[in-house]
Amino acid sequence: MVKELIKEKAGYLLSNLLSQGGEFGEIFYERVRTCRMHLEDNKVDKVQWGVEEGVGIRLIREGKTFYGYTTEPTFENLMEVARTLAGGGGHGAVKIGQRHIKGWTDLTVDPEEKDLLYRAQILQRANETARSYGDKVRQVTVVLVDRSRDILVVNSLGEMAEDLQKRVVFYVDVTAQEDGLLQRGYESAGIRGGFELFEKTPPEEVAKRATERALLMLRARPAPAGNFTVVLSGQAGGTMIHEAVGHGLEADLVQKGLSVYRGRLGQKVASELITVIDDATLEGHNGSFVVDDEGTPAQRTVLIEGGYLVGYMYDRLTAMKEGRQSTGNGRRQSYAHVPMVRMTNTYIAPGRDNPQDIVADTKRGILVVKMGGGEVNTVTGDFVFDVMEGYMIEGGEVTYPIRSATLIGNGPRALQDVDAVGWDLGWSVGTCGKEGQGVPVTDAQPTLRIKSMVLGGTEV
Repeated sequence: MVKELIKEKAGYLLSNLLSQGGEFGEIFYERVRTCRMHLEDNKVDKVQWGVEEGVGIRLIREGKTFYGYTTEPTFENLMEVARTLAGGGGHGAVKIGQRHIKGWTDLTVDPEEKDLLYRAQILQRANETARSYGDKVRQVTVVLVDRSRDILVVNSLGEMAEDLQKRVVFYVDVTAQEDGLLQRGYESAGIRGGFELFEKTPPEEVAKRATERALLMLRARPAPAGNFTVVLSGQAGGTMIHEAVGHGLEADLVQKGLSVYRGRLGQKVASELITVIDDATLEGHNGSFVVDDEGTPAQRTVLIEGGYLVGYMYDRLTAMKEGRQSTGNGRRQSYAHVPMVRMTNTYIAPGRDNPQDIVADTKRGILVVKMGGGEVNTVTGDFVFDVMEGYMIEGGEVTYPIRSATLIGNGPRALQDVDAVGWDLGWSVGTCGKEGQGVPVTDAQPTLRIKSMVLGGTEV
């Protein structure tokens, strides 16, 4: 097996890798089994199943990264990659085994023990639920992805780490139509684990939420435009904290001058009600792991505490540049990609306010129940996010739904303007994209009230 080969020969490979100098060397092995099933037009129309295996080798020399990989990881090929990166030959061996971490995923329904029919029935259950709402439902797309990822990381510090990561992600996307108006509803669920996900969150429930959201927006009124108090429901998930704040706290962007939070450690950057945490140790969450893709143990990192910026997220390279330790945020899409600083499970910590009281105390504003996609400029913190499900708040009561709304604002300013934080916490799963790489993440926030934000709409 390739893993055993690497464990046996890692010292020789790393010695050759560092033979012409360098501060750090690393071997990353990965074997991934993926099954992706897609349903549309009432039938399962795509099934993708495959196994991919490869090894990436990295050398850090004078602060620069040299990287190579192979999909045919024989000892000869691995040695060739190592010598090529080093720029010459070498001899001797790096001592391995000073620290050995081995992790695995706890689960009760292992996807690898279930056949394609079992998966297809999950998709069909969701589709039938969505279609049961009537003729206004025009299109239903259901996707189920289960993935098993076995990694091994060995480095020149003598460290060795393994992790077996199993994840399941499921989503339903519904389009409804009435009198020429098309509206979309989306809902997802995910877990670091197996198909026990559907014991807690049945596919029918995911489809129900997506379908009712699409139908609700058919009778929604066009969104007004202007400045409003905005209440972000815990159900909205952590899109804003991930995009408008989280990326700006990644050390690589900070060091490149591409973050609005550069040079602000110890400064007040948010309301005293706001604490932001990135935590890869949370059990069962989509962004969780035992070790990151550099072999660093998963950690809980407080980024903003009581409104003050107290830390950034680091991988090994960015930590080395500042004489720090990695925070366990070194992640990569696959063996063919260089690791970089990435979020894991990022959230705003719950507060003390009753979410219902937050709404009741809002005279006029917008309640956002579900966020859509958006864009953010990490240099300035400016963002634009779509609102997939939103409502007007009038006299402390939720009145009517609105559609075609966008939130326009600035991440740091929005956090400064938070004047209420609920005790609830709502999670959303997703894939975070950065520099062409995608990794699984989870984001969350409690119910928040932001004193003023620009709402883009169709009515003035």
